Amino acid sequence: MTLSPHPPSGRPPFDAVLCDIDNVIRIYDPTPVTALERAAGLTEGTVMKVAFAPETVLPLLVGRITPGEWAESVARSLTGAVSQATARELCTALARSPFRADETVVALLRGARARGIRLVLVSNASVQLEEDLEVLELADLADDVVSSARVGIAKPDPRIFEIAVERAGVPAERCLFVDDTPENVEAAAALGMRAVHYREPEDLRRALSGL
Repeated sequence: MTLSPHPPSGRPPFDAVLCDIDNVIRIYDPTPVTALERAAGLTEGTVMKVAFAPETVLPLLVGRITPGEWAESVARSLTGAVSQATARELCTALARSPFRADETVVALLRGARARGIRLVLVSNASVQLEEDLEVLELADLADDVVSSARVGIAKPDPRIFEIAVERAGVPAERCLFVDDTPENVEAAAALGMRAVHYREPEDLRRALSGL
């Protein structure tokens, strides 16, 4: 999405950034899972497809089940395609997938916040999100965090965006929304937000250039 330049009045084009976490700020390494898939004779991506099927992952994302219960449900779905022991091994590898912060994205967001822009993280996540942010040393990155597991609503449900806008403390039309999932971007735009489909750090850099 092309964003308008800095307005003539000198006012920034938005007052708050609502930003996704996974695949934007947090990057996972799928190598351990894909190695086990190859060893088990599974097509690469099979575990992710099963684990993140809506009927499997939604209960986790809205806080109805724990990460452990989610892993068990994924293992049950995989059993048959592989042995029960292999299914559990695959799910353990998935749950323990290493992750890191994209330092370029973090620096861009910190820079925006230093300029007085409110930052709210909006994530479809489990109840482990806060702990994971501590591990990444990003607990202080944002002014607020809206976790789907804590509010019981997952993107692209408009209600989670409304919660995020309320916590940002500015009107929706004064918010910049950044997410890697097109459906979420479309839902945010429908509420009047300036919405950016994130694919690489340069997308965020361009979106923040008006600052």
